Amino acid sequence: MVNRMIVKIDEEKCNGCGKCVSPCAEGAIQIINGKAKVVSEELCDGMGFCIGVCPQDAISIEERQTMDFNPQAVKEMQETKEKDTETGSIHCFKCDRDENERYLMPLRHGKESIWVCTRCLPALIHG
Repeated sequence: MVNRMIVKIDEEKCNGCGKCVSPCAEGAIQIINGKAKVVSEELCDGMGFCIGVCPQDAISIEERQTMDFNPQAVKEMQETKEKDTETGSIHCFKCDRDENERYLMPLRHGKESIWVCTRCLPALIHG
């Protein structure tokens, strides 16, 4: 264990919008049960690119004792994400297109975390 800067997510403030997921290049943040969570502290580099996009001010950086940052674990996470994308495991909830076909964004809709492509997003917003 080492002392280092790491992301802290206040679950009380988090509304599960998912805006913090994309800026986290390491894959440390995921939406789980409708809330953003740091899935592994060894993946978090503590840079805080996720902070500025959080509309609820639910993310901060704190110094605490935790696992050391693990670049190899980040590489493995990125490879897993790439395999998931290649196999099409992430799809737009409406048109069912995957990330190889369209840009997908995480979204909260009807108290559910979903993926939506940029073509289906306007219809979702405007009905």
